[in-house]
Amino acid sequence: MSSLRHGAGGDASSHRSGRDDVLRRGDRSNAVVEIREALSALGLVDNPDANLTTGKRVAVDVFDADLDHAVRAFQQRRGLLVDGIVGEATYRALKEASYRLGARTLLHQFGAPMYGDDVATLQAKLQELGFYTALVDGYFGLQTHNGLMSYQREYGLSADGICGPETLRSLDFLGSRVTGGSLHAIREEEQVRRSGPRLSGKRIIIDPGRGGSDHGLITQGPDGPISEADILWDLASRLEGRMTAIGMETFLSRPANRSPLDAERAATANTVGADLMISLRCETQPSPSANGVASFYFGSSHGSVSTIGRNLADFIQREVVARTGLRDCRTHGRTWDLLRLTRMPTVQVDVGYITNPRDRSMLVTSHSRDAIAEGILAAVKRLYLLGKNDRPTGTFTFAELLAHELSVEQARPAF
Repeated sequence: MSSLRHGAGGDASSHRSGRDDVLRRGDRSNAVVEIREALSALGLVDNPDANLTTGKRVAVDVFDADLDHAVRAFQQRRGLLVDGIVGEATYRALKEASYRLGARTLLHQFGAPMYGDDVATLQAKLQELGFYTALVDGYFGLQTHNGLMSYQREYGLSADGICGPETLRSLDFLGSRVTGGSLHAIREEEQVRRSGPRLSGKRIIIDPGRGGSDHGLITQGPDGPISEADILWDLASRLEGRMTAIGMETFLSRPANRSPLDAERAATANTVGADLMISLRCETQPSPSANGVASFYFGSSHGSVSTIGRNLADFIQREVVARTGLRDCRTHGRTWDLLRLTRMPTVQVDVGYITNPRDRSMLVTSHSRDAIAEGILAAVKRLYLLGKNDRPTGTFTFAELLAHELSVEQARPAF
């Protein structure tokens, strides 16, 4: 691994990075020294020089038990999968955590975007002052650039969208004048309320995982061999068919013959300008005993959460569990690229462990995929109903959803 400020390694726990250059307990290298120093700066492990005063000897280039505990604590704090393995996701998060506001000039860079805790701090300051209404996600994109320019214009600074010493001095001097609820949460909730209970006309991105040459695990189904990619594509098609029939505008994040990176999938969703994005994945684990369904939404260690994403994840989780009997692995906030780079509420649903015999036997049947698709559609409907005309979890059928859409349409006043 290279410097924390210039590189990223692979990650067995980074949710499908697919790379093998990871660090774990028992490893020994200069990269371990770097990881230890980074965690020490965050106060999660003793400073490598601590033995000079305490007498405790630390082999700083060894990934020992103390470092393993520190890595797990850091992963938990940052909303990562807690496995003690330092790879792409954890290494990137360590890199971002190493930045403090004022240590570098911040600006929007096409092709080489800036990420870091310093960006998140800037976003939080702008949000408190009412100039930034998006997620505090540590990503310096156009929304951060525009928010910063608005602040600079308002306070008589050069409106160049660059956070340098002058802008920082202004922010520090002004401080926080208004604090309270998240502007992003208020905006998300208001958009859902204003859009009304009808699903017809709403734009949804459906994102089936894998694709192209990335087939994933291949198993035996009722009609012969079927791959993980096939299962997810078929599930996406069933969901798309139901949404289209009900009048929704649906888009797939990829063609069947490609497996884009998560950042590319997010860019596709942003280009479409969808209301929601629903990503479908299967989970894998070395142990065949791991099983169940889990749903993920954007949630960061800075306290920024996509409230609509969280609500939708909760609805999807309950509907799918009720209809399939899959183990409930609950909902979780994460900062994965797919969740933080999309400009609309996004939920990733891990519909089961393809490595678990029971989950796998369910996923290969068309009946179960129908049940999952119907559950996700019902969850989306619940999101827009805002608690009105609700039905018990797991009981909303496709026919009833169609009937409800028709009744809402007929109740609309004619102009």
